[in-house]
Amino acid sequence: MNIIVPMAGMGKRMRPHTLTTPKPLIPVAGKPIVEHLVHDLSAMCDEKIEEVAFVIGRSFGAEAEASLLKIAENIGAIGKIFYQDEALGTAHAVYCAEPCLRGNVIVAFADTIFRADFTLDAGKDGVIWVNKVADPKQFGVVKIAADGHISEFVEKPQEFVSDLAIIGIYYFKDGDNLSAEIKYLLDNDIKDKGEYQLTNALENMKNKGLKFHPGTVKEWLDCGNKAATVYTNERVLELERERYSQTNPNAKLTNAQIIPPCFIGDNVTITNSVVGPYVSLGEGSKVENSVVSNSIVQKHTSIKNANITGSMIGSYASFTGKQDDLSISDYSVVE
Repeated sequence: MNIIVPMAGMGKRMRPHTLTTPKPLIPVAGKPIVEHLVHDLSAMCDEKIEEVAFVIGRSFGAEAEASLLKIAENIGAIGKIFYQDEALGTAHAVYCAEPCLRGNVIVAFADTIFRADFTLDAGKDGVIWVNKVADPKQFGVVKIAADGHISEFVEKPQEFVSDLAIIGIYYFKDGDNLSAEIKYLLDNDIKDKGEYQLTNALENMKNKGLKFHPGTVKEWLDCGNKAATVYTNERVLELERERYSQTNPNAKLTNAQIIPPCFIGDNVTITNSVVGPYVSLGEGSKVENSVVSNSIVQKHTSIKNANITGSMIGSYASFTGKQDDLSISDYSVVE
């Protein structure tokens, strides 16, 4: 089994945080978004994951690439890096990792964290994970036939077709088949809404007799913008409350109260402060004379004399003396 993770997008809705850190590497509950995704996919597969292909932009840099290869190594797989130099759609992004489109393949776009309680049936032609949404206009959607198979794929319908949105996770029994269908779209310049869409390849495969099954998840957590990412951090901490109710022995606490669940990184210092619930504090960060709740604070950041909630604060930042709902990038100083 191979996993392909397209993640070359610029993450504009997550600025300023994505100016220095690619969106899928932003930490939620102490781990990068993409690490949660790859770990969860590995856990639901009976088969060994052989390769994890990350499709990224060349601007990600050597440090980010090394982090991605380590994520693959952590699940016992070989990590591979591929580049998408131009945003030409979901099908094009997947095809950038064409050498890994072999045999059983999972494709998972890296702005989603999910929770599921099933094991993947690798004998099916394909599984497309879906979730009901209030406004399907921004998503690819599917229609379900009476026999339970997917009868139609539609990309971002402006008139109502279905409220079952494709969440960006797909399983294919035959990666070579998917590769051939995407190549056909690219060779014949077949676009939908100006881009090469994976839904068009899926529709062609269905019309040739492949049976795609809808897959459902217990919870679908989006990390598309700051507010959604803060909420996702809250849900991951809550869903794994027992784990995140333990105090990190490497943290330095002085007159400090931690209200679980929280992730507290190594060498965090908390003095005369209340932290939690639903807070992630990255390695080496310091909190002094403050109250912090429902927030993500990245590495080596200082917070003093503050009362903050619903916030994201980047690495190597400094914030002093205000009450606010914050979104502060790396290396910022606010006094």
